[in-house]
Amino acid sequence: MNPSKLKTIALATLAIFLAASLMIFPQESLDASIRGLTMWWDVVFPSLLPFFIVSELLIGFGVVTFLGTILERFMRPLFKVPGEGGFVWAMGLASGYPAGAKLTARLRQEKKLTQIEAERLVTFTNSSNPLFIFGAIAVGFFHNPTLGIILALSHYLGNICVGICMRFHGYSKEKTMKKSTPPPFSFKKSLQALHEERIRDGRPLGKLLGDAVQSSVNTLLMIGGFIILFSVLNKLLSLIEVTHILSVVLSGILAIFHIPTELSVPLISGLFEITLGGQMASNVENATLFQKAVVMSFILAFSGFSVQAQVGSILAETDIRFKPYFIARILHGFLAAFFTVIFWNPLYVNQVTTEHPAAVPVFLQEQSYSWFVEGWSYLLQYGSAFTLVCLCLYVFIRMRRMSYQ
Repeated sequence: MNPSKLKTIALATLAIFLAASLMIFPQESLDASIRGLTMWWDVVFPSLLPFFIVSELLIGFGVVTFLGTILERFMRPLFKVPGEGGFVWAMGLASGYPAGAKLTARLRQEKKLTQIEAERLVTFTNSSNPLFIFGAIAVGFFHNPTLGIILALSHYLGNICVGICMRFHGYSKEKTMKKSTPPPFSFKKSLQALHEERIRDGRPLGKLLGDAVQSSVNTLLMIGGFIILFSVLNKLLSLIEVTHILSVVLSGILAIFHIPTELSVPLISGLFEITLGGQMASNVENATLFQKAVVMSFILAFSGFSVQAQVGSILAETDIRFKPYFIARILHGFLAAFFTVIFWNPLYVNQVTTEHPAAVPVFLQEQSYSWFVEGWSYLLQYGSAFTLVCLCLYVFIRMRRMSYQ
């Protein structure tokens, strides 16, 4: 039997198995589905939609092209991507995954990036946003805001290292291509490029805004489907003991790094879905906070199969390959865990145990991260109302456009 037929049989068997599991555990599946929907409704949609809409407007108005000419001399030598990648990097850092993938795919569709450059860019522009690290993980799960500093620093520094490492991706292919030297920087030419890009787009403000809302909501609906699917899948794997079996195998690997085997189940769960893994890791009693932080850093950097599936779905609309992104996530996971080990004593233990509070660095003082925590609480409080209003606006725009067709 050829490999194609074996793949067909395997996929069909997996689908039948999942359908049977849903029928055997209907209540548990419903609870997991509601949990995923709640996360999307209260947090994911309201936190990502504004960034998606604004990014579409910035692209349409030519601002991204303008920034690209300015950032070319920074992004090209460091990451070997065009200057437009700086915009994607900043938006991905601020809004969280999978914003970087969406913007990278958008720039690739507009031919602002080559395939190799897009594959490099997507590997380090998808990261967790600060609100999630400080609000959900550090405060919500571990009840320790200072821990957010270590997790965030390890996460973003690891991401930069991934970008530097992935600059060598596709190097052999680029050697055969003719290299072009960027022209000298000119602010006047940058403004001219901004104007030409807006004229080339040609859409009026109302049309551009409507397209931005529709495109953003469509992407977020897809993301919501993946969140619910993997929330249910994670629960089913736990119920049928697959998670336990995998944790037994993983326990031997964790023992090599002197990490308690009790953290194996949260790590397996976190490989599928970040929030569940983080919640389970925070509740493990037979592990120190340091050990939990190392595992949590790996989970955040790996970003979970749920996020990776969202990224894969977005990249499928282009010729950007998913494999480099997946390899980068594994590399990011180990780098983030390594930096957590390096930073733990100087940035957490020494500061928490100091007898002189005045000696705490500015970036470790409470006021430096309190707005992240407040932002998370506001998101949880008003996120659902924001989602409802935006979905009603989306339906209105869709019906209005259908009436004109």
